[in-house]
Amino acid sequence: MERENESEKEKGEVKGRTAVLVDFGGVITSSVLRAFTDFGALLGGDPRLPLDLLARDEPSRRLLADHECGRVDARAFERGFAERLRAHGADVPAEGLTARMQAGMSIDQEMLALLGDLRAAGRPLALVSNSFGTGTYDGVDLAAVADVVVISSEVGIRKPSRRIYAIACERLGVAPEEAVMIDDLRQNLDGAARIGIEGVLHTSAADTRRQLADRFGITA
Repeated sequence: MERENESEKEKGEVKGRTAVLVDFGGVITSSVLRAFTDFGALLGGDPRLPLDLLARDEPSRRLLADHECGRVDARAFERGFAERLRAHGADVPAEGLTARMQAGMSIDQEMLALLGDLRAAGRPLALVSNSFGTGTYDGVDLAAVADVVVISSEVGIRKPSRRIYAIACERLGVAPEEAVMIDDLRQNLDGAARIGIEGVLHTSAADTRRQLADRFGITA
């Protein structure tokens, strides 16, 4: 009986979630990972080189962290990352590097429609995004997409730090236990879970809509 009560409590907590936090790159847009791999393919050699450097090369990792947290600007990141690419055999110009890396990305109109449905249903919504380069958010009216916009370079903290999710919840006026986070990267969902935010791993707009439909009162 005690276990049954616990299960009912858990179900109640899930149903009680009312707010949504959502990533930008890879959720509102097409896959960042695919775009970076497509860019890598243009360099010759291993198409995963840009991703591998950002994930495993310590100077590149530090550079990305500093850029996402606003400690270095896009030009400084481009110069530094171009040097790391050249050190691994890919001779690329620094100027406009981040734009070229993101050239294969496009806005997912189905996700914009989903977010519009959530807001129309009265669900508080925050965009929580790690910034990258310049022009990342061009073509999207962020104020029309979300009630609150939290960009890593503006707050000096990046995902998966629990603090950036807490800031989003504070600005929405909700407790973390009232929110879900939509992200395409498991590590970012794990960070949100550390303060009680439930994760929705995004693979497609249709799948994310199905996961949210019942609890948020929108059509599947």
